[in-house]
Amino acid sequence: MAANGKVVINLATGLEDTERVMIAFLVATAALDRGKHVAMFLTKEAVRLALPGHALGTACDGCPPVEKLFGQYADGGGELLVCPICFNVRKLDEASLVANARLAGATPLWEWIGDDDATVFSY
Repeated sequence: MAANGKVVINLATGLEDTERVMIAFLVATAALDRGKHVAMFLTKEAVRLALPGHALGTACDGCPPVEKLFGQYADGGGELLVCPICFNVRKLDEASLVANARLAGATPLWEWIGDDDATVFSY
């Protein structure tokens, strides 16, 4: 694991693939449970997950609901960095972002990571 304890989860899939979303949030909440600082970089259709009422659904029988994982992620201090290009091209409202989300592209992502390494997962 990276020396600074930072983890980046790159999520480019929204609810068109609920199983991928579920796995991304499972990995993210597990990292938070280990005391890591976690940022999820949302791109493409995943940007919609940063809006209230969008992180919903269950990927399969026996899978945890996405809204439960989303809540655990937020409650654990996980951040959502939302690609501004992807967000704006969909004509979404920045004022509607959930509390732990902010528009942040490549440069703010690198600033969040800092000079040390980060562990990266991509879904």
